[in-house]
Amino acid sequence: MSATPQFYIFHGDDLIRRGEALARMRRSLGEDGDLNRSEFDGAVTPLPEVLAAARSLPFLADKRLVIARGLIGHITRKGAGQAGRLAADRLIEELPRLPEFARLVLVEDDTLSGSNRVLKAAREMSNGFIGEFKKPQNLTRWIQQRAKAEYEAEISPRAAHAIADVVNDDLLRADNELCKLVAYVDGERPISEEDVAVLTPYVPEANVFEMVDALAVGNGKRALELIQQSLRDNPRDPGFGLFMLIARQFRLLLMTRDHLDRGGGAQPSVLAKAVGAHPFAARKLPAQARRFQAEQLDAILKRLQRYDQDIKTGRIEPRLALDLLVTSLANE
Repeated sequence: MSATPQFYIFHGDDLIRRGEALARMRRSLGEDGDLNRSEFDGAVTPLPEVLAAARSLPFLADKRLVIARGLIGHITRKGAGQAGRLAADRLIEELPRLPEFARLVLVEDDTLSGSNRVLKAAREMSNGFIGEFKKPQNLTRWIQQRAKAEYEAEISPRAAHAIADVVNDDLLRADNELCKLVAYVDGERPISEEDVAVLTPYVPEANVFEMVDALAVGNGKRALELIQQSLRDNPRDPGFGLFMLIARQFRLLLMTRDHLDRGGGAQPSVLAKAVGAHPFAARKLPAQARRFQAEQLDAILKRLQRYDQDIKTGRIEPRLALDLLVTSLANE
């Protein structure tokens, strides 16, 4: 591999690190970078146009940066046909011939398969660099590490858990929430779970767990208190958003109960994949699901579907639907 690669392949779903790598390359062009940078949608722009841009002499500089997004995935996708095969052959042929001043960056949002023919060929070339950017397996740890490394801030494990629970593997949203929280505490103290509750939609979702627990033991009074608290904390929500969170929670509980009854594992990673929940949230689901019979959960979901239809057709207000739901479940 050469000391200064002429082409780069950045692939993977960690758009934060991938985006930071691209930003560094843009900054390396200096103040007049716009004069020597071209960016293309590789699914739209023909390959010859991308290659021509990479071969164009830089203007009063020693390198030219060309970024093409989705090009490899487009020409090697299933169904690309003869045109795709010819384009892949052309790209493989031209990559080793790029001029010294070229910096061609091929960006893919998804992780390329190890059998991808362009990727396989690129690995054998001496003038390229391949960067794979995978999402972190432990989002909570990633949030804690990023707070310290990127923002020079401290965040409690519970606060990091709370953010991870809310963003559902969305790294960009996690980073946005973290950025807001860093500005909020302004270095005066570590970020706490209470801070997360103030600045993110965490409180309604956290309250839903406690609300469902209260309903499971017939404590309608506590469930109504939590509904009122959630609506106070989110004055823009007339109740429909909270209603949808509750419906989602009962769907997860029914899927969890079904998964467990069929002998499925209760480990967070296994359960999260089976029901489509975040691993942190999946830790709480088994205990809560066991508080209900499968028949109860099925009946509750049917009731929620009826209320949902009534809300959408204007026959009932969301807040009244919530009150009726809590009253009916607490009396069962």
